[in-house]
Amino acid sequence: MTERKKLSLGTSDAAKSDKTASWNVSEARKDKLHDRARFNKRHPSEAHKRMWSLLDKKGVGNFSFQREVVMGSSVVDFACKTRWLVVEISGETEAEKTIEELSDRKLKEVGVRIMRFTAEEVMGDLEPIKEAILEELNQPFEKPGRAPKRRDDGLHHRSRY
Repeated sequence: MTERKKLSLGTSDAAKSDKTASWNVSEARKDKLHDRARFNKRHPSEAHKRMWSLLDKKGVGNFSFQREVVMGSSVVDFACKTRWLVVEISGETEAEKTIEELSDRKLKEVGVRIMRFTAEEVMGDLEPIKEAILEELNQPFEKPGRAPKRRDDGLHHRSRY
């Protein structure tokens, strides 16, 4: 039986073995990712500043976002951890697009939903972006998790509460 990859989106630290085992990210690579996230926070583009002004302080539907979050082997622009949603500003070069596709595939494998906007869209009218993000935040989604416990008789355990 194959083990399903899991991604912790909480603020508490996961077990060290869980972080690196499921994503196969070395300590050196994680350090580089954190350095890149820190650099991106300190030196945001104009589009990132503008998007953050929209998402900061629960500006979209009272949902909390964080910026420049390390998830597995990627640094995502903005993440709403409680709703498993990532908002990204797309790169302009072909190399950036290739990396984004790989990152998106890995994040989707563990149940993360991804929305991408171009810098031009972000520098324009933010209202359609806000509406699209809010609509996605309010969509029901299957939160990745463990399978329900089975009882000895093979049936699923159901709580009385």
